[in-house]
Amino acid sequence: MDETRNVKIQVRGLSKVFGKHPKKALELRDQGLKRPEILEKTGQTLGLSNIDFDVYEGELLVIMGLSGSGKSTLIRCLNRLIDTTEGEIVIDGENIPTLNEKALLECRRRHFSMVFQNFALFPHRTVQKNAEFGLEIRGVSKQEREEIARNSLKQVGLDGWEDAYPNQLSGGMQQRVGLARALANDATVLLMDEAFSALDPLIRKDMQQELLELQTRMKKTTIFITHDLDEALSIGDRIVLLKDGEVVQIGTPEEILTQPADEYVRRFIEGVDRSRILTAENAMRKVRTTVRDTDGPRTALRKMHENAIDSIYVTRRDRTLVGLLEADAAKSLIKSGKESITDGMTQDFRVVGPEEPMHNLFAMFSEKGFPIAVTDDQRRLLGVVVKGAVLDELAQAAEGAEVMPTAETTAAGEQ
Repeated sequence: MDETRNVKIQVRGLSKVFGKHPKKALELRDQGLKRPEILEKTGQTLGLSNIDFDVYEGELLVIMGLSGSGKSTLIRCLNRLIDTTEGEIVIDGENIPTLNEKALLECRRRHFSMVFQNFALFPHRTVQKNAEFGLEIRGVSKQEREEIARNSLKQVGLDGWEDAYPNQLSGGMQQRVGLARALANDATVLLMDEAFSALDPLIRKDMQQELLELQTRMKKTTIFITHDLDEALSIGDRIVLLKDGEVVQIGTPEEILTQPADEYVRRFIEGVDRSRILTAENAMRKVRTTVRDTDGPRTALRKMHENAIDSIYVTRRDRTLVGLLEADAAKSLIKSGKESITDGMTQDFRVVGPEEPMHNLFAMFSEKGFPIAVTDDQRRLLGVVVKGAVLDELAQAAEGAEVMPTAETTAAGEQ
């Protein structure tokens, strides 16, 4: 995550003790005792301990951990459904734990919308009326709230279902209604507490994809709670991993997989299919050399010879990829007296973006062994991926070690 991005929420030194004598529990915590020992000695449960993290504007931050890790307590502390014992939660300059009741209500209204695991829909209200509910209790006029709710339902793919009732919808559609209701409130932060956990696996995957597409369009700051590592790795920009009320690691999915902070995290990620998390960018290598589309076949052949490769990418001056030229094709052009290398180019190679999941790459390598070109949205050449680099990346990721360059150097432009 780019540290220059605007910070939306700052959490500092956040702790929560459940019990009547929290001070004693915190004293023992400061002496180095852990949750089980504190519970045994005081009867107090240390729900959260010294939590520190930032939430960036527009990111999808996943807070995850097993049952009892403190993740649901944490999300409820953020909007003060649960009062904290100590620490700060600052959103746009407001420290939530210090707000009086009136200021807290206004802060919640302005900043937080929540989507729950059990949908929390009113069975006697239509889809439209459910989506309007938050606006209705805020006193928004009928015409305005109807328009806002319709637009929110359209955002989540429920256009045309406004007059249906919850019991007429599938679980995934009901969750979309809950999401539309949260979007209609136009809060700055979306809180999602195990929002997809009650859904069937296939519907759950669909909703994860829907959320990512929605996030791409709306750039809504979202905090998503889950116990499912695959879900966290699939949707999170960053992940806050909790254990026994403490943060054990914060990082991108790639960092969690390739740089586990300790043995607990290493055990946690065992069995994860890294090829579904790592991307083409992870295996991408710099392009050793290219030719321009205005160069001749002799120039192309010389560059291939100098770099010990048998094919070369052809680009425009701005590095826009236009084709690939093989050594044999360059020789044929020279023999026939043709001066333009575009006459001998091939398009028999694959092009992907840097975010292409690595597991998709294996089937893309051609029989001729051409590398996969990695380009940006304007088709400018960023690098190349060869099969050896993919295998090397996965092997290194499995070991948690630093990725080293592949030894394979025979493919076009690979370095």
